[in-house]
Amino acid sequence: MTTVVHPGDSLSGRQRLAYILILGALTALGPFTIDTYLPALPTLQNDFDVSTAAIQLTLTATTIGFGVGQLLVGPWSDKIGRRTPLMAATAVHIIACLAAAIAPNVELLGVARALQGIGAAAGGVVAMAMVRDLFGGRPLVRMLSRLALVNGLAPVLAPVLGSWLLLVMPWRGIFVVLACYGAFVIICVALWIVETLPKARRQDAGHSTVGQRYKAVLSDRVFVGIAIVGAANFTGLFSYLSSSSFIFQEIYRFNAQEYGLLFAINSIGIIIGVQSAARLTKYVGPQWILACSTIVMFLSSVTIVVLDQSHVGLWGTVIPLWFFIAACGFGFPCVQVLALNGHGHEAGTAASLLGALNFGIAGIVSPVVGILGVGSAAPMGAVMAVCALVSIASLWIVVRPRSVPQLAH
Repeated sequence: MTTVVHPGDSLSGRQRLAYILILGALTALGPFTIDTYLPALPTLQNDFDVSTAAIQLTLTATTIGFGVGQLLVGPWSDKIGRRTPLMAATAVHIIACLAAAIAPNVELLGVARALQGIGAAAGGVVAMAMVRDLFGGRPLVRMLSRLALVNGLAPVLAPVLGSWLLLVMPWRGIFVVLACYGAFVIICVALWIVETLPKARRQDAGHSTVGQRYKAVLSDRVFVGIAIVGAANFTGLFSYLSSSSFIFQEIYRFNAQEYGLLFAINSIGIIIGVQSAARLTKYVGPQWILACSTIVMFLSSVTIVVLDQSHVGLWGTVIPLWFFIAACGFGFPCVQVLALNGHGHEAGTAASLLGALNFGIAGIVSPVVGILGVGSAAPMGAVMAVCALVSIASLWIVVRPRSVPQLAH
């Protein structure tokens, strides 16, 4: 084991806490933008008088926009620094939120949602890049685990917030709240976030152009394999997020608040997974944690299909689903640290590719559940099982856990 000094090692405990809180708020912007309106999907379907698949396409538009936005913002932040791309993209997000709030039809709502995704992309990408600017090795694991906790909890807690907001406002009000959140993020960045990528580090030899940075990332076998693992895991989780409002509100007759409570219970699994994984990396490599968590994801999703087809009912879905979500929590920080640890020179580019693949693939695959039908939980479970199989295959065939070097202290 070796000890490597990084800029963030000199930060005080209070300074680290401030970074965690503000960067956490940045990281959560994207998931909150995507998922807060999930409890309103049946209402949107009735208001616009369109099919389930058409409404799910507004969700797809957001995730694809989020993926495209990350591909733009990440390399841009490597070139000119972190603060400017972050503030510019978040301003786009605010304008798009207000456009979504007044959209007269589902087509214009889809366009506004895509622009929301592009604007919200900066938060997650720049937050991860800033952490990599400041930390490496085991300290990087600890900081990324905090962001992964927010990143994992946000998609699960966002529908809870959405269900509460629907008690006091129509669905259009959700987008006004998201615009206010974006404005809050810009203010926090302007007041408290300093530039973590000084000009001298933007021109490192072999890493100064966009092409060189992409080449450095995409020629790394471990990064490519881990990016596939992360995208497959996230797509499995997102298949659940995009279909659950219909499954639980229409099949099991949950109201919006009961549906939100279910998400809150599932969030406990995320917390347990992320925090346990961060501690376990003291003793085992993150690749071995992924080896176990991906198998749990596969077994849980297959169990959902089997119990659903056996007509076990609600508990046959929610119990294995909780274990699937907890296993996702174990994987989040492991994917991030394995992907970013070797790419300090191009952290923005690496983070953007990781996020773009996550949300791009999730946006393309998640409507498959709607196409297969939401008359039962089986299609959701089947898509989740296929995603878990892809994750397992990429880990063992592409990444090859035994070949991954140990983390530095």
